[in-house]
Amino acid sequence: MSPKPLLLVEQQSAMRLRGDMKITVVGASGMMGSKVVRELERDGQDVTQASTRTGVDAFTGHGLAAAFADAEVVIDLTDTGSFGNRDALEFFRQAGKNMLRAAKEAGVGHYIALSVVGTDRLVENDYFRAKMVQENLVRASGLPHTIIRSTQFLEYFEGIINSTADERGLRLPPAMVQPIAADETATWISRIAVGAARRAVIEIAGPEAIELNELARELLTATQDPRPISVEADAPYFGVELAKDTLLPNEHALEGTVTFHDWLYRAVLA
Repeated sequence: MSPKPLLLVEQQSAMRLRGDMKITVVGASGMMGSKVVRELERDGQDVTQASTRTGVDAFTGHGLAAAFADAEVVIDLTDTGSFGNRDALEFFRQAGKNMLRAAKEAGVGHYIALSVVGTDRLVENDYFRAKMVQENLVRASGLPHTIIRSTQFLEYFEGIINSTADERGLRLPPAMVQPIAADETATWISRIAVGAARRAVIEIAGPEAIELNELARELLTATQDPRPISVEADAPYFGVELAKDTLLPNEHALEGTVTFHDWLYRAVLA
C-alpha cells in the first residue's frame, strides 16, 4: 500500500491535534465510543460524551440539542449491537435523522459516521441494509461529512466465527478478511475527526489480508476448541453469500499495524 493516504491524514490533522476542538461523540459509552473519547481527550480535545448514560437518546432525539451545542465535530458511533436485528433499519434511520437535524441546527462543521467495509455488498442482510441507509442519510444531509468504513474488529472475530456454527461444526465461506484492532480504529477516527471533512468514504483496515478459515483455525487452536471447520462456497456470512473479496477494503484504505497473529498472542496466548 502507498503511504500517501496515511501521510495526507496526518498532515491535515497535525495542526489541530494540540488544539481544543469541541467534539461530541454519540455512543460514547460503547466499546468504540469509549476508545475514541480516550484518544481525543489524550490529544487535548474538548469532548462531550453523548449516550443513554449521559441522558442522550439518539433514537428519540432527547438531549441531542444540548449535546451538539457549539460542537465543531460530531462523531456518530451508535449501534444496535446485532447483525440479525430487523429493527436495525428503524434504529439507524430514525437516529440518523435526529442526529443530522440536530447537527444542522447546531451548525456542526464536520459530521462523521462509522460504517463497515463491504456494506454496499452485504445489503441482503438487515443490519448492513440499515447501515447503507445510515450512510445515504449522511450523504444527502448537505452537512460536511466523512463516512469511515472499518473492516471487522479483531476483538469480534470469535463471535463472528461462532455465528457460522451448526451441528456439524463451523461452516465458513472461502473469503478473505483484513481485520483491524479496535484501538487502531479509534486512533484513525480521532485523527480524521480533527481534519477536514472529505464528503466521501474513507476505508480503514488491518495490515494484512488472511483467509477467514485460516484465521478461524488458528483461533480455535489457540483456545483449544476442537470443533471441525469446513470451507463451503455457499456457507453464509450473516445470511449473505460472499465472494472472496467481499469483506476486503479498497486499495486506498488506511491501514493499522497490528496483525491477527500479534493480536492473538496478546489476547489469548500471552
